[in-house]
Amino acid sequence: MPKHPQHRRRGKNALDADDIEWLESTPETDDGPPEGDRWSTWDQSTPTEKGPKPYPGWLVTELAAVDTEHGVLKTGKEADVHLISRGVPGTDRVCLLAAKRYRSTDHRMFHRDSGYLEGRRTRESRMNRAMANRTAFGRQVIAAQWAVAEFAALCRLWELGVPVPYPVQIVGTEILQEFIGTPDGYAAPRLAQVTEDLDDLWEQLVSAMATLAREGLAHGDLSPYNLLVHDGRLVIIDLPQIVDVIAHPAGPTFLDRDARNVATWFAAKGVLAADPDTLAAQLRKEAGISP
Repeated sequence: MPKHPQHRRRGKNALDADDIEWLESTPETDDGPPEGDRWSTWDQSTPTEKGPKPYPGWLVTELAAVDTEHGVLKTGKEADVHLISRGVPGTDRVCLLAAKRYRSTDHRMFHRDSGYLEGRRTRESRMNRAMANRTAFGRQVIAAQWAVAEFAALCRLWELGVPVPYPVQIVGTEILQEFIGTPDGYAAPRLAQVTEDLDDLWEQLVSAMATLAREGLAHGDLSPYNLLVHDGRLVIIDLPQIVDVIAHPAGPTFLDRDARNVATWFAAKGVLAADPDTLAAQLRKEAGISP
């Protein structure tokens, strides 16, 4: 697909004025998307594969919209996250999205994936065998499971008021979600990079984790590296491994580990209220789990 001649990928994933002007002024054609990478995939998702209603006002849902790639925001073992702008040519209707794309045949998985996959067996014995043996087909099934699990978690948590990116839609093993960052494409920093207002951020995190625990859930892999800070607001990301702490045989362990990971980091940064044992006990109480 031909690119806009002045379009260039920047290491920091920023958009400049030329990018925005081009998105707003490029005319439609009958042969394909006007200089973009693809037509919007909005109509490729069923209602249950789209985010909770009402859809946010910033979200571009017009079928005439075009998706344009602006580079990679993050790479990981199981997925890569790309920056996309979705805009309607000839209008000022443009939004930025983060596209998380799970790998399939070359999927390397999480380093603890067997623990997270506990309880995610399917009714198809062939699929279960393929997943257990990590065949090419099995890896495709696992990749799809991770994508579906994360999208479902995002939808559920968004409706609960937990600070997560708005889940726009899922198409196969690609999750499109709200981009957390500046309008010109700079991603919000991870908590691990932040040094100010830590006491307030700690309170926000404890509140969010308590909401999860009351729903019988734990993030499962929480750390300062999958928490973003944008305009003083903490946002939780990377949720494919979310754990049902009641049903999962190791649920309490995941809950305790999340508490230990984040509380230890905050305590090391001088937040006096941060104590791993106290937070773990609070979360267990919220979840109805005995000490």
